[in-house]
Amino acid sequence: MKSLLKLEELAELLLAVFVFAHLPFAWWVLPAAFLLPDLSMLGYLAGPRVGAISYNLAHHKALAIAVGVAGWALGLPVLVLAGVVLLFHSAFDRLLGYGLKYTTGFQDTHLGRASKATPASLAAA
Repeated sequence: MKSLLKLEELAELLLAVFVFAHLPFAWWVLPAAFLLPDLSMLGYLAGPRVGAISYNLAHHKALAIAVGVAGWALGLPVLVLAGVVLLFHSAFDRLLGYGLKYTTGFQDTHLGRASKATPASLAAA
């Protein structure tokens, strides 16, 4: 099952790259913007509840799709780009085993405890 879920995340990541390739931005923009969704971790400065909410909002794929579709519908490539970055980043995180956060702590995710996700365990799955 883990392999099937990882394949799904890879497909979403590749979809984001495909959409990005059709946007009017230089190739370096996607890697340059890649870590921007992680700024949502600053919410943890206000506590685990606020941190989990801000992190989960920025890493939720429904938000990525909504932003991207809104950009497409409004003819605003920069909004499509924002949706692509959110989707690309979230899919990449999930490929590495980082899931949405519970309010109990940063390491507690919907995919299990994040500290369990090591390169060796990811390769074995």
